[in-house]
Amino acid sequence: MIHAYNEFYLNDAKKTLAAMFDFAVNDCMFNIDEFASFFVKTGYAKQFETGNPGVISGVSGVELANKIIYKVFHEDNSKAAIQPVNKSGEYWAGWVLADYQWYSAYRFKDIFDKVKMSEIVDMYELFHEMDITRFYEKMDSIMDGNTPVTRLKTIREAAGLSQSVLAKISGVSKRSIQMYEQRKNDIDKAQGQILYKLAVTLGCSIEDLLEMPMLEK
Repeated sequence: MIHAYNEFYLNDAKKTLAAMFDFAVNDCMFNIDEFASFFVKTGYAKQFETGNPGVISGVSGVELANKIIYKVFHEDNSKAAIQPVNKSGEYWAGWVLADYQWYSAYRFKDIFDKVKMSEIVDMYELFHEMDITRFYEKMDSIMDGNTPVTRLKTIREAAGLSQSVLAKISGVSKRSIQMYEQRKNDIDKAQGQILYKLAVTLGCSIEDLLEMPMLEK
């Protein structure tokens, strides 16, 4: 996976987006889905996802929110944040959204087309104390909801194996398995050794794993 910006900036990006949504909702009283649409329509989402350093780390979340508000309403109503004692669900949602966008390379617009920002906030109670990979899995399942299931996933589930167990037994990384099942990597172009390891573990032929087995790779 090629990311738009270096992981070195990711922590700043998460803090910026988290504070932006927290401030917009809890200090400025915007509906979070409405503000998410402002984020996209003003072009700041595009700058964020392409790694503009002036947006992901050059301003605070409060400053970014104020810039968006100004661009939408053409009025300078800048205000300071009232920092809550405990970070809100909106703060968490912005944090994990920035992390997932970097990890998945989906555009913010594409994410919001499938799952509303308010729905991510609703995930707070269930996911905020879990490893973030559980959130990734939930988001991946939503984003891939309209995508035909791959042969690899069908065979893996029929064998009763989780992605983690298949990875452990086969020696193929869990991330690689996820990428093939999400069609982000083309399994038909996978190295022969990877296909062999998966086929042996799953008790099937290599051809069974391919999406277009009759075509030459």
